[in-house]
Amino acid sequence: MEEPEPSLRIAPIADHALYIDFGEVIDAAVNQRVTALAKRVGEARIDGVTGLIPTYRALTVAYDCTRIRQGRLIGHIERLLAEPDAAADPVRSWEVPVAYGGEHGVDLQWLSEHHQLDPDTVIRLHSAVGYRVYMIGFMPGFAYLGGLDARLHTSRRESPRLKTPAGSVSIGGMQTAVASVEAPSGWHLIGRTPARSFEPSREQPFLFSAGDEIRFTPISTEEFDALWAQPDYVPQWTWRT
Repeated sequence: MEEPEPSLRIAPIADHALYIDFGEVIDAAVNQRVTALAKRVGEARIDGVTGLIPTYRALTVAYDCTRIRQGRLIGHIERLLAEPDAAADPVRSWEVPVAYGGEHGVDLQWLSEHHQLDPDTVIRLHSAVGYRVYMIGFMPGFAYLGGLDARLHTSRRESPRLKTPAGSVSIGGMQTAVASVEAPSGWHLIGRTPARSFEPSREQPFLFSAGDEIRFTPISTEEFDALWAQPDYVPQWTWRT
């Protein structure tokens, strides 16, 4: 078996979790390793493991210290890390409709002027690429996306809004995101999707998962209204290898 990389760090979080850190770099390759380890740990069904939290560059493994000792769990993790990398799994690729601008994207005009672009160009740039879901966090089902065109990188608002609607598609710094519930936000709102990324009544409450790909498709306000009126609406997705 291969030895785990020296840059990897396994650190305890009190007596109920381990933090597996893959380094300081944030990119798709590092995040792929995080999600791959999360999958391995999940499939190993280690007795005592109670939860897995993948983030941009680290994985937190929660456990019940009355069922498994920390040292034993570290041994399991090290063995899984030492296994050769398997072929990358197919990626679930979502086609997510977005109504850009107007009442659904109140910052689109400002952001366009800020970057000396017209709104149509901003929409074209934002919807031209596939974004990797790096992590789910902050709020239930909130998807942090990587891959935003550098021409759209925008510092966050100086004065956050106290309330933004569920489904808001926004830009903050070098990231874009899909909001899952109504909440405060300091990001710039450029559109809104009728896809409900968090719905407690669904069998799988979170629509997106870390490692997924999201592609945005511009739609009209009328199309948004028609889809939003369907509480069970779920956007199309396919497997991409």
